[in-house]
Amino acid sequence: MPETVACVGAGVIGGGWVAHFLAQGFRVHAWDPAPDAEAKLKRLVDAAWPALTSLGLNNGASRDNLVVAPTLAEAVADAVFVQESAPEDLPLKQKLLSEIDAATPPGIVIASSTSGYGMTEMQADAATPERLVVGHPFNPPYLIPLVEVVGGARTEAWAVEHAADFYRRVGKTVITMDREVPGFIANRLQEALWREALHMVANGEATVEQIDTAITDGPGLRWPVQGPMLTFHLAGGEGGMAHMLDHFGPSLKSPWTRLEAPELTTELRDAVVEGCEDEAGERTIADLIAERDRAIIAIQRAVEEARDG
Repeated sequence: MPETVACVGAGVIGGGWVAHFLAQGFRVHAWDPAPDAEAKLKRLVDAAWPALTSLGLNNGASRDNLVVAPTLAEAVADAVFVQESAPEDLPLKQKLLSEIDAATPPGIVIASSTSGYGMTEMQADAATPERLVVGHPFNPPYLIPLVEVVGGARTEAWAVEHAADFYRRVGKTVITMDREVPGFIANRLQEALWREALHMVANGEATVEQIDTAITDGPGLRWPVQGPMLTFHLAGGEGGMAHMLDHFGPSLKSPWTRLEAPELTTELRDAVVEGCEDEAGERTIADLIAERDRAIIAIQRAVEEARDG
């Protein structure tokens, strides 16, 4: 009998975790209070399965290993690990994590997929907060390898270490953060880009499609291989990052970016939505997801081959 992982919350992120754990050969017990959660979850898993099959399924992997439990207590009863992926609402997270903590057997680590809240604030109502950690994934969790792991003020080191080891065991790349930072690492970086993009749309400086092309056919091609820091290290030539900082450092004072978010007016909101619809054209959301998944797999394989070569 395969080990059981419990997934609490079965939306886009929670469902992505379910698909990932199933593909890794686990039995997954899922729970979500929405009345149509089971049907939506199975559709999500079915949509993800071709990409996971292409990537390679572990021994014993099967969609038949999914059980949608009728209660939270039944979902977590036999779990070796619990992944919570409820909506980003702090009171909801606090209440739910407290309930998960009360229902989960002792010693089992409980991780939250939160994309911004710190565990210190989320674990406030838990009876045994020492086992609660953040395990922040990226969409879709069944393909993007990164998970950021960090505990809260009352989390014990063993729980962070156990979570990091578990995620590595299921094929994830783990950043174990030294301390809590609002938004973690990757979200803070992509939020800076996102805010500047919104400013450019709001000011009529660029369209949605131009912004996307600027990344996909520009610096985005370099980032899967070496990331922004090593990219700038190479931009310094033989002098590396030292030359880059010494030579281009003064430009950091130039007003090239605006890190504060613009006001999300109705006009800006509509312009961004319309721009995305124009760029998508005849492609549906399902078409775009399938296209994205094929591209991610191809990029991962190409980068691995380049590094090995």
